[in-house]
Amino acid sequence: MKNIVLGLIIIICFSACEKTLEEVPKDFVSKANFYNNEEDAQAAIAGVYAGMQNDFFGITNYLMTELHGDYLFGRGSQAPITIWDQILDQRNIGRCATNWSSFYNTINRANAVLDNVPGIEDMDAGVKEQIIAEAHFLRALCYFELVRGWGAVPIKISESIDLSAVEAPREPVSKVYELIIADGLAAESGLGEVEGQTGRASKWAAKMLLAHVYLTMEDWDAAAEKADDVIVNGPFNLVTVENSDDFYKIFAVDTSTEDIMSMHHSETKQSTIPNYLHRAGNIPYNYSSGGVFAWLPDTNSFIGDSWDDNDLRKGFNLYTQIQNSDGEWVPLPDTTPILFKKYITNTSGQSVYSVPMYRFTEAFLFYAEASSMASGGPSSLAMDRLNMIKRRAYGFDPNSPSSVDYPSGMSGNDFRSAVLQERGYEFITERRRWFDLKRTGTVKEAFAAAGKNILDERLLWPIPEDEINNNPAVNQSDQNPGY
Repeated sequence: MKNIVLGLIIIICFSACEKTLEEVPKDFVSKANFYNNEEDAQAAIAGVYAGMQNDFFGITNYLMTELHGDYLFGRGSQAPITIWDQILDQRNIGRCATNWSSFYNTINRANAVLDNVPGIEDMDAGVKEQIIAEAHFLRALCYFELVRGWGAVPIKISESIDLSAVEAPREPVSKVYELIIADGLAAESGLGEVEGQTGRASKWAAKMLLAHVYLTMEDWDAAAEKADDVIVNGPFNLVTVENSDDFYKIFAVDTSTEDIMSMHHSETKQSTIPNYLHRAGNIPYNYSSGGVFAWLPDTNSFIGDSWDDNDLRKGFNLYTQIQNSDGEWVPLPDTTPILFKKYITNTSGQSVYSVPMYRFTEAFLFYAEASSMASGGPSSLAMDRLNMIKRRAYGFDPNSPSSVDYPSGMSGNDFRSAVLQERGYEFITERRRWFDLKRTGTVKEAFAAAGKNILDERLLWPIPEDEINNNPAVNQSDQNPGY
């Protein structure tokens, strides 16, 4: 047994001796006197959601997923994340370890719910089913993040309450996906409607997660089926826009008609993301930033000259001017001439309240890609659903043909490239680009187009040293290549 285990044994033995001497207080919250009623079950599932932190597993996860994309540069301590032709430095290896721990802590909380809530007798059966389904959804979500980031990972499906649960080998990617699908289907079956609570999982969020997972696994028919279900049967509608700022109807409201699942914020509990996208004092776009990082768009990438200025998403996502003390619009400094605008906080204008996990827009792009891949080329429906998203982006009616429509007769490869491009424009700074490039096998192509090289070893993140040191079933030979 490795070094950490001895210390844990001593602690456990010492605790056991103390228990023979001390009476357990009646109000002490432990496994023995918890999980007795519906209130306990609600508290337990709230604890699982709390594991998602402020912006879906916290800013550290956001850093690693966004800054591995091809379309931006990190600054400050995040700069080494975007040096793709080198292995991550120790600080960022530590960030990967923080993400790993966050996911497994949340998984353990979900496992605690799944182990204990089914046995509670004093609660409504429907509420119990909902809570169990939420735990399945959140566990699936964590393993989806893990398998895409690290590849083969340990699988734990029971609550870790003693040393017997420490040992767990890395399991094949296929086996991890089997668990994710099983959890996703259990969530879909047990969850209900959105009902205005888009900060909690619904059956529609489960369907979107399944569509995303199937797409990543290249199970095209299943991905298209789930996405189509959301489009045809879900209670959602695309937000219409006439100018760039109309996109704040999605992000600067408590809920929108295309909000399937989001992390919601308020003036007193704001997202931490804007602090990493803006300079200090960038009025009117941010007033709380420390101004240290201010990630820069890479204009050599797909967001450069090829992005049509008439696409309203461009003006919504990027900005080049701020207001001075006299309220006049002036250019950003030469050191940061263009910045990302989607997530903002300010005192006099829009403030972003919703950080989406899944929104209705993505169902159309899931369907378009999956159905075309399943059929060897786009059907008229796949073409129309792709065009609906592009039409909306230019301020046109999504349901009517327009001058910006992609032409009919596209090959399957060209159509998929168009979908990937639309996903790039649509989901900038929404944690999609890196994993889109990975699952489509286009990382090196996209990086080369941006004038960058990337090491093969950067396609997976390092297994944390703590996991190697403390898990008897994982050793240095299990480490991902290059670390």
